[in-house]
Amino acid sequence: MLSLTEKEVDIIATQLLKGMICFYQIDKKKVHQMPDDEDYFNYDLTPEEEDILDEIDEDPDNFAEFTRMEPAQEHQMMQDFVDRKVKERNLAEDLVNALSKPKAATGFKFLIDGSKYKNEWVEYRKDKYLDWVKEQVDAFNFAED
Repeated sequence: MLSLTEKEVDIIATQLLKGMICFYQIDKKKVHQMPDDEDYFNYDLTPEEEDILDEIDEDPDNFAEFTRMEPAQEHQMMQDFVDRKVKERNLAEDLVNALSKPKAATGFKFLIDGSKYKNEWVEYRKDKYLDWVKEQVDAFNFAED
């Protein structure tokens, strides 16, 4: 049964938000992170990262993998934030409009960063990622049963 401390959940959520992928080494209770290869396909792994991947290949049951939300989940999170938190109609309309276009996340971030909601968005997103990590722990434990 995998259980993480609040601090470990926070570390993993923070790394996921930075575009990393995380592996939790169960026997050593240690978090390893590396760039998500889908985002960094030209990235050269460090020797330490290669060693971790070798360890994962040798004993996959000793590692729990944590990934970022899928783009559709991220999109829904942004939409929910607008629906629940943004009170100014013009800004809300601009944000919804940005979400309907290509590069939705980039447009959303540009608008939110220039608004009074920037800090609230950062907090909201972090909270959602903390929940996301906990959901992945539950899924890992369910798969183990």
